[in-house]
Amino acid sequence: MQAAPFGWSGILRLGLVQMALGAVVVLTTSTLNRVMVVELALPALLPGVLLALHYVVQVSRPRMGHGSDRTRRRTPWILGGMVALSAGGFAAALATVWMASAPVAGMVLAACAFVLIGLGVAAAGTALLALLASRVPPQRRAAAATTVWTMMIAGFAVTAGTAGAFLDPYTPQRLVAVAGVVALLALASTVAALWGLEGRAGAQLEQAQAAAGGFRLALREVWREADARRFTIFVFVAMLAFSAQDLIVEPFAGTVFGYSPGASTQLSGVQHGGTLLGMVLATVAGRRGFGSLRGWVLGGCVASALALLGLAAGGVAGAGWPLKANIFLLGAATGTFSIAAIGSMMRLAGQGRAGTEGLRMGLWGAAQALAFALGGLLGTGASDVARMLLADAGQAYATVFGLEALLFLAAAQLAASVEPRARPAATAIDELGLRNLVRPAARRVLP
Repeated sequence: MQAAPFGWSGILRLGLVQMALGAVVVLTTSTLNRVMVVELALPALLPGVLLALHYVVQVSRPRMGHGSDRTRRRTPWILGGMVALSAGGFAAALATVWMASAPVAGMVLAACAFVLIGLGVAAAGTALLALLASRVPPQRRAAAATTVWTMMIAGFAVTAGTAGAFLDPYTPQRLVAVAGVVALLALASTVAALWGLEGRAGAQLEQAQAAAGGFRLALREVWREADARRFTIFVFVAMLAFSAQDLIVEPFAGTVFGYSPGASTQLSGVQHGGTLLGMVLATVAGRRGFGSLRGWVLGGCVASALALLGLAAGGVAGAGWPLKANIFLLGAATGTFSIAAIGSMMRLAGQGRAGTEGLRMGLWGAAQALAFALGGLLGTGASDVARMLLADAGQAYATVFGLEALLFLAAAQLAASVEPRARPAATAIDELGLRNLVRPAARRVLP
């Protein structure tokens, strides 16, 4: 029996799950990172290693995706992943506080917590996107992915802003309390959103039969496809360029501009707000015939490089630099190329043998995770080295941001070969399925 396709209500419910996932993740990638580096005066390499650990664990994404392809339901994978993620997020906050009095024990607990976070993201995120690809009609797949992605970014922005407000004035007890509330709300939202959404297990029988076969054989079949292979390489390089700056923006704001923990957490919300706006504006512009799908990828990478060069200039200029505006522009630039990448991802996920959506999503998720693991180490490690070699912290950060800008330019060059055939923007946006989504979305987001 073929399962009924999702309508917009089902898509929005999955978006709520993705929003909850983002709410937990943003605390580990922004707030805890800043507390370790600034309040506890630990090397920036420590949160870089912890984040790299949680990304390395996500190499399991293809295996988990294939597992969800072979089972009759994806809901248990999503719910189980969110339980692991929520528990890991709370444990990570406890570990960060513990490092102040028992550094070694705190680091051991943090390592365990970040492994749990990685497993949770791998299971929940991969199964959720695979459920979208398998239960949403082809003409609506990319629009659904864009909606879910946008809700995740909104979760980043709302959580960063709200948590930042509650963290000031900073105390360890406030950090643990905020992390606990976020974890509980994320888990409760996930249960409510998934309740009765997927349907009975029998509805997924055809999908389970289609996915029959060993993992290695299925992975080799997908890797033989030229489009899937090229897109995997592009995802790796583009995410390497993006992730290299992710872990040093908040320490940069605290060290050079004197931002408090709450203020630097809110700065992360500013960046994610820019990403959300960039995605909407790129969609609106494309709908009106400005640019091609490849053009948005190239333009977003180049604009991101320019924004990073702006941060480099801010490191030299100091307190007078418009840091919030610069961070907002960086978010908007990454948002513009993200929407084109999402469209390509959902289109490719629906190609090939039926029942392999989870494996494909897992393959691209693993490429992104490895890029983020390496990028986090490169960014934080380079900042530590630069600060040892250069007496001025602002100049040290400026050097690192300049190198990261070069990475974005390299990603742009690769993007030109990934999408060699430019298409009219109207065709690209229509393929994204956003013709009827853009106008109401713009009215909701834009002032």
